[in-house]
Amino acid sequence: MANKIKLGSQPGARPPAAVEFTLEGVLAAAVQSPGQEPTYAFAPLPPGALVPNIAEHNLQNAHAVSEAIRTALDEASPRTRAVTLVLPDSVVRVFVLDFDTLPAKAAEAIPVLRFRLRKMVPFDTEQAAVGYQVLSQSKDECKVLAATLPGHILAEYEAATREAGYEPGAVLPSSLAALEAIDSADPALIVNLSASTLTTAIAGGNDLQLYRTLDLPADRHQRIADVQRGIAVALAYFEDKLGSRPRVLHFAGSEDSADLPVDLAHLIGDIGLEIVNLAPRPGRGAALARSSAAGVAGALAGVR
Repeated sequence: MANKIKLGSQPGARPPAAVEFTLEGVLAAAVQSPGQEPTYAFAPLPPGALVPNIAEHNLQNAHAVSEAIRTALDEASPRTRAVTLVLPDSVVRVFVLDFDTLPAKAAEAIPVLRFRLRKMVPFDTEQAAVGYQVLSQSKDECKVLAATLPGHILAEYEAATREAGYEPGAVLPSSLAALEAIDSADPALIVNLSASTLTTAIAGGNDLQLYRTLDLPADRHQRIADVQRGIAVALAYFEDKLGSRPRVLHFAGSEDSADLPVDLAHLIGDIGLEIVNLAPRPGRGAALARSSAAGVAGALAGVR
């Protein structure tokens, strides 16, 4: 597990429970039986217990994080001890890569990906966790979704999960997990906003046209400007690549992330799009504070 993110495993093969890690706390969800809606639970974290960062240790108070995992999952009552880990976007690097060919066996494909990624990320890919999913393949072209993060950072989250009495299963960054909450083959524009990052994506069916994560600055006014600019770039990319303008912007994340305006329409300006939640607020489980359920909902999409 320390050498490969279980990215792109078939949704039905994932554990029937998931936890998402945010600055505010741990959000858990579990499917009790096939066909049922998930049960949700949220456990808050003390300020500073979790600081997502690609370069430094993330769990500044590992015991508090483990206790939050245990509290949230025990309340959600999963039917297995295995859980999908949904990590902050800021600790995972995601790329859509083109190859002429890629070995069919994962054991042979991973070294090829490590070599390709080594100049694209600010850490040693030989010690990193790497996962991938083939998006499309033809005789002379292979389009691959690849994700990687430092192995020691993944190990922190896995260790905290085991200390809580659960076993890490699949691992997904928040926005990739959230994309699976979309049940449509048509291209969709997605925005995932957290206290520290903005991720924009264009996805539809098994294709991913755009996936871009931007670390947001501390200054509030600059954050607002960066969010507006990031969404404008994604909208322009959508129109350029697909030859049409989207009608809907699918939103995930905290509605008042990083002290930004609660009214997202006011934040991003009048762009003429209907803004809809990527995943609705759960009707059961503990109050979720400011956290979106899109990550854990997507991680459980199709789970049997």
